[in-house]
Amino acid sequence: MRFDLASLGWDAALGSAYSRHDLRPGRVVRVDRGVCVVLCADGTYRASLAGAILAGAAADPARLPCAGDWVLVRVWPDDRVTAEVVLPRRTAIVRRTAGKAATGQVLAANLDAAAVVEPMHPTPDMARIERMLALAWASGAEPLVVLTKCDLVPDPAAVAAQVAEVAPGVPVLAVSAQTGAGLAQLRPRVAAGLTLALLGPSGAGKSTLVNALAGAPVMVTQGIRGVDGKGRHTTTYRALIPIPGGGAVLDTPGIRAVGLLDAAGGLDHAFVDVAELAAACRFDDCAHRVEPGCAVRAALEDGGLSPRRWESWCKLQREVAFETRRRDARLAAEARGGRRRGRTDRRIRP
Repeated sequence: MRFDLASLGWDAALGSAYSRHDLRPGRVVRVDRGVCVVLCADGTYRASLAGAILAGAAADPARLPCAGDWVLVRVWPDDRVTAEVVLPRRTAIVRRTAGKAATGQVLAANLDAAAVVEPMHPTPDMARIERMLALAWASGAEPLVVLTKCDLVPDPAAVAAQVAEVAPGVPVLAVSAQTGAGLAQLRPRVAAGLTLALLGPSGAGKSTLVNALAGAPVMVTQGIRGVDGKGRHTTTYRALIPIPGGGAVLDTPGIRAVGLLDAAGGLDHAFVDVAELAAACRFDDCAHRVEPGCAVRAALEDGGLSPRRWESWCKLQREVAFETRRRDARLAAEARGGRRRGRTDRRIRP
């Protein structure tokens, strides 16, 4: 089966910059235990990782291919297939890994829009939306909020308006995969050549949304739990799903925790209202506690800024600052280790 790579985002710039006659381009659909499923123009291949990729990943795990990456693969005479090169990413969603090392995990690559998917029913989690939006803004893609299960609430427009207050400058769409409501507003973001990534918790309805956009049951789904109305965890891997007519949706597993890594810029975008208030304070180094002329404290007192949103901003700022210090300490330790190894090499050189 042949595929039109242009419908998935391959363009003349990629083709001219990275053309190699001995390799063929393709897009990573899924990665599982070091093996990539790659969609190429002449079919789908299971490709193992070449030594150059593994060597780069040893220094930085974020260099490993992930769903959405463009790669160059080699088909060997004995029918082996290897992914030889991961092409530079235009955009990427990166979160902090759970380990002690201050490194990042790439969740999705080369996306044009990053949708924070949150269920309307039983109630949206505003703090989670803010955190996910910071991640989406930091990716370089266009962020948006997709509120699913709008058919289960009496006034979806009112809920969407409340969410819009914590998502300044971001489109907020209320949709229902069951009834089709709101899908017409979402479909242009998965037009030919575009990729839409879905980020959200388990049970938010991401896989059901993918099936609605694809027009076919391409992802397994489960019903909501009767005890609390929440969805069940379904997807366990990240997958790029081509959409008939062009474009692709990148579905991700439910994210239990989102560690922000070097996302200060994304945080400023997600909390642009708070950032503007902080910039309006009398003193540049205002701590927003007791300083005179503090615009943040004034907004908290007159109701212009909610205490919940302020506390959310403070929490995420502390998290980003902590991760920045950890990353800087790791890089400094690696630099010291490199210098020590260099001195040792010079001493034992004959």
